[in-house]
Amino acid sequence: MSGRKQVDTTMKFFLLTLGCPKNQVDAEYMSAQLCKAGFVACSDPEDADVLIVNTCSFIETARAEAAENILDLLPYKKPQGNASFLIITGCLPQMIGQEIYDALPEVDTILGTAEYSLIVEAVHGLMAGTWPAGRLPRGVGGLAHVRGERIPAHRQYAWLKIAEGCSNHCTYCAIPSIRGTQISQPISALSEEALALTELGVKELILVAQDTTRYGQDLYGKPTLDLLLRDLDEKLPSNVWIRTMYFYADAITDSLIETMASSPRILNYIDIPIQHASDRILKQMGRSETSAIIKEKIAKLRAMLPGLILRTTVMVGFPGESDEDIEELLSLMEEVKFDRLGCFIFSPEKGTAAMRMPNKVAAGVAEDRYDKVMSLQRQIELDKNKERIGSVTDVIFSDYEQGDILYQGRSYGEAPDVDPIIWVAATVPDLDLSKRHPVRIIDVDNYSLTGVTDYEYRE
Repeated sequence: MSGRKQVDTTMKFFLLTLGCPKNQVDAEYMSAQLCKAGFVACSDPEDADVLIVNTCSFIETARAEAAENILDLLPYKKPQGNASFLIITGCLPQMIGQEIYDALPEVDTILGTAEYSLIVEAVHGLMAGTWPAGRLPRGVGGLAHVRGERIPAHRQYAWLKIAEGCSNHCTYCAIPSIRGTQISQPISALSEEALALTELGVKELILVAQDTTRYGQDLYGKPTLDLLLRDLDEKLPSNVWIRTMYFYADAITDSLIETMASSPRILNYIDIPIQHASDRILKQMGRSETSAIIKEKIAKLRAMLPGLILRTTVMVGFPGESDEDIEELLSLMEEVKFDRLGCFIFSPEKGTAAMRMPNKVAAGVAEDRYDKVMSLQRQIELDKNKERIGSVTDVIFSDYEQGDILYQGRSYGEAPDVDPIIWVAATVPDLDLSKRHPVRIIDVDNYSLTGVTDYEYRE
């Protein structure tokens, strides 16, 4: 016996997680630790004894979102509400720790990106009055918490965090200072985690890291995403999909492409954030790709992976960006025709090299460039979606309520949260939503697709 006081099993926690899928994984592990310690998760902050916000601080808008959500929770804390404690975790405390206490005295403690495994200890300490007031994060990044049980937020898919941190040091990005350099999980540990998730009923595993293509560089001396994919392909149940996100073009190897092509369960879907197409701007961004490398790797991918869906992210308004640079980006978009594209306006981040660069782009100019990029992409995306009309694809149904006319679903071509929904008309009685079903696409617009189950279409 540790002598620790038994936790009242009626104690409830509300955990809100913001930002990227990697944050979601961190939150799921914290939730599992708390439940194992005897706390009970609740979906309404009004019922909670402990309020936890797991934050993102990648760019200014993410920090603003975090602040807004924290403020929204304050009425649920005593004396107005029921909760005794408010804890802020993740990237925001790592970045601006003391400022949180200064601005929000209602916050009881903060935990940084190396401290998710301390969540139970922190709550126990706050309850006992022994947790140090004003404690600041210690260390940065790491995978100490990614062990043991995990409670996935979704029953059909789960994110598999294959590495933490990033060693690329792009000039605009604060992630290395917030999350540390890349630390990869061993292949054996990831296989074990993946199998455990499939035993819970998960039918799709989505591999994520800051740079998945350099997975294993720190452990094995070279990128080994191809070896990880082969191991998962051999060990997972045959009905489980594997999706990969966040590729860097320069690190895509022939072996990786061949591995993806060798298995139908490794989906022909890739998220490859290119950031820009101007070699001059890419160099200033600290990116190791060039426009030629990007086009070469995409051509190889499309040649080897039939029906490949490509998603990317680009940035406009980077310091020194000219009209000619934007024309290069628009030209590459017209040539490559990404199926999906997200665009950000440059956000100067404290401590980054880009923040100190001269020749800042005026906000209005950056907004106009954003509009140009998204206007072109809307047409490209509509044309790409139209190419899928008449095709039949397996769909996972993600949402349905009794009385709804249409099911919501995703195929191999849609990642959760960021891609279009497939709306599916289905009148088949007792349709098993735990399984994938063939759906024929019959109509599309820019950001959604509509289909019917192929059973009914053939009737």
